[in-house]
Amino acid sequence: MKIRLEQINPTIGDLSGNRDLILDALEKAEKDGIDLLLLPELVVCGYPPMDLVERKVFRELCYQVNREIISETKNTAIIFGSVTENLSGIGRPCYNSAIIAQHGEEITRVHKTLLPTYDVFDDLRYFEPGTEFEPVMINGIPLGVTICEDIWFNDNEIQYHTYSTNPAEELAKAGARAIINISASPFTKRKPVSRVGMLQKHARELNLPLFYVNQVGANTELIFDGDSLALDSKGYIVTRDKRFESTYVDVEYNSEEQTLEAGTYADCERDTPDQTETMFKALVLGVRDYLRKSKLGNKVILGLSGGIDSALVCCVAAEAVGAENVMAVTMPSQFSSKGSVSDSEKLAVNLGVVLKEIAIKPVFDAYQQQLKPVFEGTEFNVAEENLQSRTRGDLLMAISNKFGHMLLNTGNKSETAVGYCTLYGDMAGGLGVISDLYKTEVYEMCRWLNESYYGKEVIPDTILTKEPSAELRPDQKDSDSLPEYGTLDDVLKYYLEDQLSREEIICKGYEAETIDRILRLVDRSEHKRYQSAPGLKLSAKAFGVGRRWPIVQQWTGQEEKLLTRIKTDFKR
Repeated sequence: MKIRLEQINPTIGDLSGNRDLILDALEKAEKDGIDLLLLPELVVCGYPPMDLVERKVFRELCYQVNREIISETKNTAIIFGSVTENLSGIGRPCYNSAIIAQHGEEITRVHKTLLPTYDVFDDLRYFEPGTEFEPVMINGIPLGVTICEDIWFNDNEIQYHTYSTNPAEELAKAGARAIINISASPFTKRKPVSRVGMLQKHARELNLPLFYVNQVGANTELIFDGDSLALDSKGYIVTRDKRFESTYVDVEYNSEEQTLEAGTYADCERDTPDQTETMFKALVLGVRDYLRKSKLGNKVILGLSGGIDSALVCCVAAEAVGAENVMAVTMPSQFSSKGSVSDSEKLAVNLGVVLKEIAIKPVFDAYQQQLKPVFEGTEFNVAEENLQSRTRGDLLMAISNKFGHMLLNTGNKSETAVGYCTLYGDMAGGLGVISDLYKTEVYEMCRWLNESYYGKEVIPDTILTKEPSAELRPDQKDSDSLPEYGTLDDVLKYYLEDQLSREEIICKGYEAETIDRILRLVDRSEHKRYQSAPGLKLSAKAFGVGRRWPIVQQWTGQEEKLLTRIKTDFKR
């Protein structure tokens, strides 16, 4: 059996466009003599469709597209993901299904069993779970078909939920000769490694070949890397698709001997990929698809401060849309260093992007003059600092509105976490490009770009070596307000991603006072993050739809102290 694993880049809600991508893939597979074409989860509607699924007309149109695709099948059998109707009248109105079709007819359909409801996933909100585990007969071969979470079972990066049923294992017991998994599994920086480990584990434990096809592309904050692959029963990677590209791999499956032979990419990547490189490619795809799928054109604008964060965003933007489509704006003030402008100029020249300079001092002075009767008798403080940031945000938005360029936000995860950012100022923008990159990761990526990607000094060394500063008051440094970034980022990872308690973080060797300060800043800054632009997700726990934290609350991240206080109050 010749099997093709094709990772398609669907757009959420573009049912006709997605249908055309599917039919093009099917037509090519027919011409190439493919016996079985595998396509990703919910490829008809795009993943995640969210509350679109609640609309009856949306579901009905999905069903119509399903019928159209089925009617176009010939000798090549196809397995594709879509929404299907729950006709029982009980439970949710639809399923997340894999539809199997050939010769113009539907062979059968398989419903997703394990419906994740954690982090960015909300499947159980919309879909009724499947409960049956029967292999599907395709060309006389019994194949076990699973959908995304069904194969992850209890092997996720963060185990939010422990399942009692292992769909792949149940299918193997029922006589499946191989396991197929169609997925829409979002990228995280650890996913290329954890995914392969999980799939290899299943292949070995079941002693069955495993075929995994994943969605590629980006939908709002979620980025899908593809990375489809075929494993033999020993867990060996026979062939593996490219990440972040709409491509396919072919593999020959001999069901009698239970062997696989690569038809494409026999010399595929089997080593651990470079994490920084995969994250950069993810960001590029995230920006490109956000613009393309939203039909926002390909012109972007960003503030270029001469600092490391805006430098990286500028590099990502130039790669995503082309340097000729990037406008950078440097906006010096009386507190800006010389390097603020000169470093921005060097980077703009090296990348080939347009750079405009707009001094904010006249605008800032005008604001101060207007506020003088109100501010009279007070000292220069955070109000004046934030006023400069908001002036820059207003100028960037004015240019964005005038020319239709989308403003890219340049804030990183470290600063967003502790609220070291200004509402309606440097938080302005349509997309947070590096909002899930810690400051230390920003430095790592910039060094990697110069050393490995560009192979020369594109990002000026002066940007890489200068001490970080918001430059909103004389001689200001980030270290005046925040712990050293190495310490800050370590604590943030433990708290946000590993979800360790205060005491557990202290046991890692950090001072209690430093930890208390960081956790307090994180928990009291949710109101800012709630109003921020959507940000591209790179970690297992990013700010945004996957982290639902109350704004109005009195939890400070100091569990042990609170527990002690509660016990004391109870005794009283």
